[in-house]
Amino acid sequence: MSGTLYERLGGEDAISAVVESFYDRVLDDERIAHYFEETDMSALRAHQTQFLSSVAGGPVEYDGRDLETAHDHLGIDGRDFEIVARHLDDALAEFDVSEDDRKTVVAAVGELRSAVVSAE
Repeated sequence: MSGTLYERLGGEDAISAVVESFYDRVLDDERIAHYFEETDMSALRAHQTQFLSSVAGGPVEYDGRDLETAHDHLGIDGRDFEIVARHLDDALAEFDVSEDDRKTVVAAVGELRSAVVSAE
């Protein structure tokens, strides 16, 4: 594997496509779709693309709200966090991202669990 994770994922356009598929999956999942009922999905998709690009080592700096503030009022539990992580992994797999790189992305998101999960 050569290059940064950002490069291996295909850069911003490819990450944006993954994010589109990811949110399509999330919004189709009745277990978690309610979290997004009052959400500007266009803005969220742009922020998520920026966030994942930054996490993957791209030339992008995430400038959104801190994750704890953005998620605290939602009462997200561990089960729902895991459902979202699986949807992310599935979206990455759809775009033929290698298993190792998928694990790296999902692990990076997993490190943020305590900032996102506020109900157990």
